[in-house]
Amino acid sequence: MKQTLTTALLLSAHFAAAQAPPVLIPAGPYDFSGLPEKNPRYFSMESRLTSFSPDGDLLGTDTYSLLLMYDPDIPGGEGYRCSRFQVTFGDTVTKEIPALKNWTHVLGPAGIDSLGRVFGIDHALFDTITDSDGAVLPVDKRYHVYNAFIDFHAMCSVFPRPCEEGGGIQDLKRIGDCTEHGASYSRPPTNLGSSIREGSFFENGRILLVFKGVSLVSAVPCALIGYDSGESRFKMILEPFPGVEVTGEGRSRYRGDIYRSLLDNWVQKVDLQETVISGTVVPMARETIYSVAERTIVIRNIGKEAYVGEQAPIPVVPHR
Repeated sequence: MKQTLTTALLLSAHFAAAQAPPVLIPAGPYDFSGLPEKNPRYFSMESRLTSFSPDGDLLGTDTYSLLLMYDPDIPGGEGYRCSRFQVTFGDTVTKEIPALKNWTHVLGPAGIDSLGRVFGIDHALFDTITDSDGAVLPVDKRYHVYNAFIDFHAMCSVFPRPCEEGGGIQDLKRIGDCTEHGASYSRPPTNLGSSIREGSFFENGRILLVFKGVSLVSAVPCALIGYDSGESRFKMILEPFPGVEVTGEGRSRYRGDIYRSLLDNWVQKVDLQETVISGTVVPMARETIYSVAERTIVIRNIGKEAYVGEQAPIPVVPHR
């Protein structure tokens, strides 16, 4: 009976596929020099950070979730509005970040501006950020809240757009093409106010983009662009308490796929996987504490209706 049912399902799926119109994939060359259309776009993003001890024991998973829209009515340039930011640390309850509800920013240059900001994002805002209970987040959690916006723009506003300096997506013409991105070996600062001090940085490795093929995301034809950061490194100089300095250094490698619409040049979906290995020097302990972490990110272009629905109040439940 089970085999008969399986056969029937396979025949049904084959018949449905046979009735569908053929999908024509242009052989190329493709032109990725265009910019996204200036109409509102709505995104959800979830970043999960899973930490392990040096001997492999699972320590816990933190989740950072946000809703972000491109709002062409924000004056001053390419404006974005964060409608909601939620955090879940380990098995604790999910909490909001009030300071980021309806927070807006205008996308600045991918490099460092005259105020030392990356993408024009104000570092100081995140220096004393609190949760919905009024508790100031631990310094490392504050950094990951800030870094969510850096990751979003790197994946949605840098890699899938032409690079004026060359070595960008515009160099990819046919499936299988590969190029070294102009952001290779860049070294943006990661200092946040007084808690993460100047001298902190993240240094990219040799970033490669590859045109892997053409795909469909929610019925939207997309170019599938793979990216790989190569061997990256970082240094974080933290001051968790006045007069106490903790230094962390390590290596990182992130990679994933970007699905860029062939219709309007907006990103439809992004996924990222990152492995982070670090050693932290704690002066009072007089030793280096090693750790391993894995990060996964999923960004989706969800449309206005889903975006508005996601903003509705939801029950606060423990993270599973």
